[in-house]
Amino acid sequence: MRTDTRPEEAVESVFDRLETLLPFVSKPIQYVGGELNSTIKEWDFAGPETVRWALMYPDAYEVGLPNQGTMILYEVLNERPDALAERTYAVWPDLEKLMREHGVPQFTVDSHRPVGAFDVLGLSFSTELGYTNMLTALDLAGIPLDASERTVDHPIVLAGGHAAFNPEPIADFIDAAVLGDGEQAVGIITDVIREWKQEGCPGGRAELLFRLSGTGGVYVPSLYDVVYAPDGRIQSVRPNRKGVPFRVSKHTVMDLDEWPYPKKPLVPVAESVHERMSVEIFRGCTRGCRFCQAGMITRPVRERTIQGIGSMVDAGLRATGFEEVGLLSLSSADHSEIADVTKQLADRYEGTNTGLSLPSTRVDAFNIDLAQELSRNGRRSGLTFAPEGGSERIRKVINKMVTEDDLVRTVAAAYGAGWRQVKLYFMCGLPTETDEDVMQIAELAKRVIQTGREVSGTKDIRCTVSIGGFVPKPHTPFQWAGQTSPEVVDARLAKLRDAIRSDKRYGRAIGFRYHDGKPGQVEGLLSRGDRRVGRVIRAVWEDGGRFDGWSEHFSYDRWMACADKALSGTGVDVDWYTTREREYGEALPWDHLDSGLDKDWLWDDWQDALSEDEVEDCRWTPCFDCGVCPQMNTEIQVGPTGRSLLPLTVTGSPLAAQSSGRPSAGLTTSPAEAPADLPASASGPVL
Repeated sequence: MRTDTRPEEAVESVFDRLETLLPFVSKPIQYVGGELNSTIKEWDFAGPETVRWALMYPDAYEVGLPNQGTMILYEVLNERPDALAERTYAVWPDLEKLMREHGVPQFTVDSHRPVGAFDVLGLSFSTELGYTNMLTALDLAGIPLDASERTVDHPIVLAGGHAAFNPEPIADFIDAAVLGDGEQAVGIITDVIREWKQEGCPGGRAELLFRLSGTGGVYVPSLYDVVYAPDGRIQSVRPNRKGVPFRVSKHTVMDLDEWPYPKKPLVPVAESVHERMSVEIFRGCTRGCRFCQAGMITRPVRERTIQGIGSMVDAGLRATGFEEVGLLSLSSADHSEIADVTKQLADRYEGTNTGLSLPSTRVDAFNIDLAQELSRNGRRSGLTFAPEGGSERIRKVINKMVTEDDLVRTVAAAYGAGWRQVKLYFMCGLPTETDEDVMQIAELAKRVIQTGREVSGTKDIRCTVSIGGFVPKPHTPFQWAGQTSPEVVDARLAKLRDAIRSDKRYGRAIGFRYHDGKPGQVEGLLSRGDRRVGRVIRAVWEDGGRFDGWSEHFSYDRWMACADKALSGTGVDVDWYTTREREYGEALPWDHLDSGLDKDWLWDDWQDALSEDEVEDCRWTPCFDCGVCPQMNTEIQVGPTGRSLLPLTVTGSPLAAQSSGRPSAGLTTSPAEAPADLPASASGPVL
């Protein structure tokens, strides 16, 4: 954080020094910046009280740049007359080595300014496996890893994203955390910092953190003391200073049409995981899938109007030149006006090169009319559905109210309408799961192939089974569940693989993709850990841990060896954090962080899971008292609105092609890439 005594050279670009290193690293283009719609402001454009943000998605550029949340905050902040925002991403080990050798600090890709010179380093964590990348960035930036060692000249290190709903494992490394939607939160934080700077930075760093805590929506770990019981469990988490709130609340944006961001999406200069322009059509989910943290912590449902969607699509296409529009949410086909949205968008862009996709669709929300609109005049790609559990029993446990007949009817309609490829996503290691529940996945896949052959009249039918390991998450009914060990997960997956491959009638038509259980156990350690886990993270980083979300860089043995050493003498170990089932009365590390969900309601839903009782979607049924609406002063917002997507252009005309910014061609559709409840970049902008 810049003060009056900071030397001016600290804010100069480091690109001249960086440029000499780029010929020696892979994919150097990812570090040069200059993306279409990026923003560069003068350092002191608003005077000495300018509030400067470095926004980081702690992964590689190709993953971080398309992140919708970071992109939105970047634009929201840069629209302010008193703030600037730039972006930084994790550098690959080859460049990290050279940067250390040549004294080049962690830099932003916009103006290549040193990250350590900014007022705030805001990190967005979609997964806990990015924690070691955060430590690399801090160290390269010259920011002390321990928050307690930082001075007024260092940035405020601020965490957000889904993982920030339990930031305790990284409490030693961050100064603060924000829960929930970021659009308004970054404005509140900017106001506090600007006012503090205008007053001459009274009280230094400690005073600024205290003021941020006083907003009620910023969690400052250093202002809370954790006391542990003799058996290793948490005894209490209490503020250590008067005026600090006992509980910190999440931020919730209620009118999405008031926040039509990004207006000018960034266009990558290097290949990225999503080459499309995305519009979030609604936020939140009340389906009640008990495994889904994203659905729980983003309640209530808030729909963007059809007019708001249409204007964002139009503006985004004009600003980017992308040829695909992704309509994002946790379950996009659940939008109350999705039929009108897709039909009217298809009408508007028919005769252009613009494609539409729903990257997240539930089995029971899909219909052929919807799919036909998305693929009008274009190719038919594969479809992705997420039954999640193999047996109907386990789907009742997780509250995934989809029967086998539902799935078969849906895929039969798709195969009958001309589709030839279906992808099914499942999880392994769910609470109460048995070998038989997992083996049912093979039987379900075989029935899908058999049905497809019957309705299509051809054997040219494919089904891909994709399986991920289940990790219990905070603020869900499964936060008390014991995690299935990697050994059990791997054994069940091996049996399932053999059952599929050994079937001569269907085996060759069924693809099988899965991840072993080891990364899931590390994620489980980090997702439900407390402050003692921080010493494990640091030990792994010091031992060379980087990019743990990438299989080629992840080392299970490193994590386990470091955990054994770092947790020695504490009375707890990896199994204590992962495979152990919690009791109702146990204080959980995140109990003082308020997602709006009533703990008693979550516990009751956990008991319903054990009893295999299902709960309806509260959008269309009486309230089940989860607590979000009364506690957060919010409400469910759904249509229909009765509005139309206007103005509509004449389809297929030269004027239509010109107004959309695209040459005249056919409408295309793209395959869904993400499981229905786990989209890659939906659920709102978070730090």
